[in-house]
Amino acid sequence: MTPFKLTDELLVEIRELISDHKNVGLRAMMKEFHYADIAEIADELTIDEATYLIKLLDSEKTSDILAEMDEDVREAVLNNLSAKEIAGELEELDTDDAADIVSELPQEIVQRVISEIEDKEHAKDIVDLLRYDEDSAGGLMAKELVKVNENWNVLTCVKEMRAQAENVTRVHSIYVVDDDDKLKGRLSLKDLLTNSTKTHIKVGYISKVDAVNVNEKGEEVARIMSKYDLEAIPVVDEIGRLVGRITIDDIVDVIREEADKDYQLAAGISQDVEADDSIWELTRARLPWLILGLFGGLGAAAIMGGFEEMIAKHAILFFFTPLIAAMAGNVGVQSSAIIVQGLANDDLKGGIANRLWKEMLLALLNGIILAVLLLLFTWLWKGDFNTALAISISLIAVIVVAGIIGTFIPLFLNQRGIDPAIATGPFITTSNDIFGILIYFFIAKSVLGI
Repeated sequence: MTPFKLTDELLVEIRELISDHKNVGLRAMMKEFHYADIAEIADELTIDEATYLIKLLDSEKTSDILAEMDEDVREAVLNNLSAKEIAGELEELDTDDAADIVSELPQEIVQRVISEIEDKEHAKDIVDLLRYDEDSAGGLMAKELVKVNENWNVLTCVKEMRAQAENVTRVHSIYVVDDDDKLKGRLSLKDLLTNSTKTHIKVGYISKVDAVNVNEKGEEVARIMSKYDLEAIPVVDEIGRLVGRITIDDIVDVIREEADKDYQLAAGISQDVEADDSIWELTRARLPWLILGLFGGLGAAAIMGGFEEMIAKHAILFFFTPLIAAMAGNVGVQSSAIIVQGLANDDLKGGIANRLWKEMLLALLNGIILAVLLLLFTWLWKGDFNTALAISISLIAVIVVAGIIGTFIPLFLNQRGIDPAIATGPFITTSNDIFGILIYFFIAKSVLGI
């Protein structure tokens, strides 16, 4: 299969077909594309063109297209559709995707859309999902699944599974529940096929099954599914009743969104934004950390002002200031990035003290190696051993302190329930710049006896 690539030529051709209302040709062309590719096309069209395309194609395909479209484009397209048309799209979607779309609709039309859904059980499931936080297991789950009662025999199970499977896109697991709908385990398809039709499944199902509570955070669900290589995981309510399942495609979205958020935090962007957002939104996301960086720079300048006399006597110290600040920032970001990654993957072992000790030894080793190189370079360049020694010792101290700060801050933030990814950006860089400059000039002053 050749990967889809949206070209300018293809986009022009599609726009011409829409402009000329050549519906037969447009339908024939779209038939060849996957719904995710059509969503990519729709994102590049005008809102009126995208709406025309959605109204032209069958709901069985356009529902999936809408689910894949950019949120802003989808919102604008939905504004051009009637409540009945939106309801028609929702009926073709799994409940989790349908609930996501409904949650984006203006509150004043949500009730009208829900009332237009002909399948009342489907509508009830969508409404039920809307009460959960979107970042929780309840907000991620779909209601569609296959479940059997532990008191049924194999023949009854097969009949019920056939009926339930009609509403399930893909059957990952068969879940076993009791008379109160409490999750008891899962059913092996092999055992189902090899046992007598009169055999009760109570004697043969697998009681060990991983499940998550409806209130579990999406990141924790992703961690569990990743750790145990699960394609789907059942979701239970507060009293253990089976209420839904989360599939791997939903978790991939969670992982991607979390990675995007962490990347933006590390880059000093305080809220979720995209390149196409307005200048005002982008400014609000970037400015807070830039202001922090400004104050950090002013703090570093003030510290240097306190050593003005020493800098006047040993001007070479001034020229190495950017190097010291850069090394402090780099080491701090490296240390914090490793810790944040370990926290995200839940593979950090030992307590904070052990982690700090290990990072201090690592920073010390790296600092000594770099300091020796710097000592030789500065000594050969300027011929002043004492000054070269002062700069080199300062570098070791700065690197060790930066490593400790870069390790401690994300661990501290994580214990306080704050996203530790915030520590890998300007926060660490700015704090290490200030501490680095202070340590640098203090040690230099002590070594040089000024």
